[in-house]
Amino acid sequence: MKQSKKSFRHESLQDAETIQALLKSIARGFARGELVFSDDEDEIIMQPEGLMNLKVTSNQEENRHRVNIRITWQTEHNNKKKNKSLVIK
Repeated sequence: MKQSKKSFRHESLQDAETIQALLKSIARGFARGELVFSDDEDEIIMQPEGLMNLKVTSNQEENRHRVNIRITWQTEHNNKKKNKSLVIK
């Protein structure tokens, strides 16, 4: 059975102190094994587990500075799919 795609997106202006607090909340979520993202419109709950892929990029172009942090992982359910044998007759 295919799992439906779920997503959450939030964009807002924040000061450095608030962003630091949000990053700490994400770190605590990883520590307890559950990340909850929500705002007035939506919510998503994720359970990070196993090895995770971390990608950090940064760049500066004139007066625009950017830092991207991407963390991805696959759930055990998805890994089971990949381990199935293919038989063609």
